[in-house]
Amino acid sequence: MHKAALALPLLLAACAAGEPVASDPAGSACNADGGKQFVGQLASSETGAAILSATNSQSLRWAPPGAMLTRDYRPDRVTVHLGPDQKITELDCG
Repeated sequence: MHKAALALPLLLAACAAGEPVASDPAGSACNADGGKQFVGQLASSETGAAILSATNSQSLRWAPPGAMLTRDYRPDRVTVHLGPDQKITELDCG
């Protein structure tokens, strides 16, 4: 067997044994259920602030129709999807 093939399991084990990913501090995870009351409302800075509070999120991302969004997951972020009329159609976390 080739030496590189023997080393591969060791390299993979070393990667897996790295530092654990820190979890979010208690209380900073988004809860989309708290924002369902905003569906149908017009997007505004005031609505955004209320959504942050209601969902217990640390950051807010507006998602207008056709917007390309990153796929990175952030448990402390709420994403607010908008219709063409700038009304909120959906909220989700991440």
